[in-house]
Amino acid sequence: MLRLITALVVSVFALGSLTSPLYAQAGKEPAKTETKQPAKPAAPKKAPLDLNTASEEELKALPGIGEAHSKKIIENRPYARKDELVKKKLIPQATYDKIKDQIIAKQAKK
Repeated sequence: MLRLITALVVSVFALGSLTSPLYAQAGKEPAKTETKQPAKPAAPKKAPLDLNTASEEELKALPGIGEAHSKKIIENRPYARKDELVKKKLIPQATYDKIKDQIIAKQAKK
């Protein structure tokens, strides 16, 4: 009886050692044969909009700036700094926070 149990245990280990490489290979990802597609070019970054020269239409294209705000911005030109829009109470702070990276206040050359 002891020999039978020993033979079964040995055969289980022997079969297990033969099949383990198969399971190890099955868990691996197959080699990728796909061709890598070229990366899409990034969208060109827009230059900041100058508050002192922008048209009403360009200003209205900014998020949160409608017809009324764009007219106020044009009427109160020139601007030394872009944060003057909030200081002069032309637009609310929340609107300024949305557009501050998209605008600039260039100084006129002397």
